[in-house]
Amino acid sequence: MVRLTYPLGQTRVRQTFTHSLHFVYFIHYRCQPNFRSAGALPLLNLPRGMNSNQPSCFQRFSSQSGRSVVEDILSDMKLPETLSRRDWLKYMGSMGLALAAAPRGQRLLGKRNPIIFVDVAQSSGITFQHDNAASGDKYLIETMGSGCGWIDFDQNGLLDLYLVNGASTRAYTPKQSLRSALYRNNGDGTFTDVTAKAGVGAEGLFGMGVAVGDYDNDGFPDLLVLGYGRCILYHNNGDGTFSDVTSRAGFQNSGLWASSAAWFDYDNDGKLDLVIANYVDWSPERNFYCGDHGPGMRSYCHPDDFHGQPPTLYHNNGDGTFADVSKSSGVGLKSGNGLGVVTFDYDNDGWQDIFIANDHMPNFLFHNNRDGTFREVGYTAGVAVSADGQFEAGMGTDAADTTGNGRLDLIVGHLDMQLARLYQNMGDQTFDDATLRSKLSYATFHMSTFGTRFMDYDNDGARDLFMANGHVLDNVQLYHQGTTYAEPKLMFRNNGHGVFENVSDRLGPDFQLPRVSRGAAIADFDNDGDLDILVNNCGQPPQLLRNDGGNANHWLQIFLIGTKSNRDGVGARVKVSAGDLVLYDERKGGMSYQSAQDPRLHFGLGKHTTVDSLEIVWPSGMKTKLANLKSDQIITVKEGVGLVERAFPMIRER
Repeated sequence: MVRLTYPLGQTRVRQTFTHSLHFVYFIHYRCQPNFRSAGALPLLNLPRGMNSNQPSCFQRFSSQSGRSVVEDILSDMKLPETLSRRDWLKYMGSMGLALAAAPRGQRLLGKRNPIIFVDVAQSSGITFQHDNAASGDKYLIETMGSGCGWIDFDQNGLLDLYLVNGASTRAYTPKQSLRSALYRNNGDGTFTDVTAKAGVGAEGLFGMGVAVGDYDNDGFPDLLVLGYGRCILYHNNGDGTFSDVTSRAGFQNSGLWASSAAWFDYDNDGKLDLVIANYVDWSPERNFYCGDHGPGMRSYCHPDDFHGQPPTLYHNNGDGTFADVSKSSGVGLKSGNGLGVVTFDYDNDGWQDIFIANDHMPNFLFHNNRDGTFREVGYTAGVAVSADGQFEAGMGTDAADTTGNGRLDLIVGHLDMQLARLYQNMGDQTFDDATLRSKLSYATFHMSTFGTRFMDYDNDGARDLFMANGHVLDNVQLYHQGTTYAEPKLMFRNNGHGVFENVSDRLGPDFQLPRVSRGAAIADFDNDGDLDILVNNCGQPPQLLRNDGGNANHWLQIFLIGTKSNRDGVGARVKVSAGDLVLYDERKGGMSYQSAQDPRLHFGLGKHTTVDSLEIVWPSGMKTKLANLKSDQIITVKEGVGLVERAFPMIRER
């Protein structure tokens, strides 16, 4: 027997389900896309003789057995009359997956080419090992990093990669000095460690995240490494080396715990500014004992044990220096527990806004007032908390158009015992919590999601969703039975209408290996037209998951060069039309968790061999329109010019 209480209009309704079938059906119906409010719920529309004046959802799904698809699923599941809480979630998750794969109306999903993700990190020469400085003192910084990123530092058309590392602490002395690492893409499927030559080791910094952007518009991307207590800005010299210009530039972010950052042009003056999501004011002097007392029971402390820190916003002065405008802009007026950040134009007014995922407190959404200031609208926009009014452990985040309506939706990863939240952009400056009707919810309940990215892994034209998972407690099994520190990754395939199917178990054994994953960066590192995944794992080696088979469908990638706008084209909005397929994206800042993404925009085209039209609206307001483009290529578009030649060599492995 299950008892459920929920709001209906101005009242609260209690309902009792005497059989597991009734409760699972109720949950399924509550998740349907056409029901946006509690008042629209068909509360009594239940099967097997229960009163209903509407056609049952069961009746609308046909199957070869003559029964409904839902009944077939429940029959196969062999549901008992009573279930544990964990088993309920397992069965409901299974039902959600089966329903997502079942026909909607009379539509049947066709066969798809198999896609496998293969971990090539070790075979490609990546020997990096993340060291989180784990100690018996359980310093909180040990479990929150680290990030990773893609950067074509030598501008040869091949994406190189950067991995952030920890450092020694008062409680931990490593066997050898620690540093972060830059690996050069050799163009043959291998990478070479060029950290020492490039001068970007960030030695002595307990690193967290990385952000990549060409802040001086010289054509060479620069590198920001974020960490506990300070940050380091490396200027790209254009000759394979970098210079530490942190002091000269004026933004060490001193005394703050920086997690993630986004380069973006908030005032559309053609120069990249920077926003940093800062975490809490933990310090070794305030390292409390947390957890139960007993052998092995000490745990990392909860963020609520510390004070949050406000975000930092730096304005680019255009002379290699930055001004801290955190308070005058309104971004740094109140503290947060910031972990992930994404900048995007959620209301399509041509100005990028800021979303920050906060850990165990309401999220921030800063609306760009277009005058150098922002106002925080998280609650009124509907993204501060969940649909039931609860703030959660926000970590990784991203934005993308998941339904094909041209509006960017939000995803926020959370800790286990919570749901990863999908907020659908309603087009009126508000979002709706679409977590349940998107079918994402139950598969994420026992996962702790950090790196989070929308990506079209199979090039069918719909934005799928990748999640890199790993718990924050290294002894969590002592507190949550059935939960583990290392967790498998998740991939959800989008059916094109914002409903997702968990396909994680179809993507190969490497994809399913449990790891303590943190940062995740998506890129087509081998320029073969499908998106690959770089993951930095806490206290473990990284993974480079090469996508094998995703390019069976057609695709187009776009590299933007701004002229009047910032050179990276951050803030540019792009529309791609190919036959009946219309796709939208935006050159965003930040994304995922502590990581830097492929600077090119990727569009899966399905079976379309030609792009009929391509429209770009630059941050400056200038527009570029192109037509009749062949698929399966990487193009470069320059503001005010159009197509320009630029080489992106496809990697031929040895």
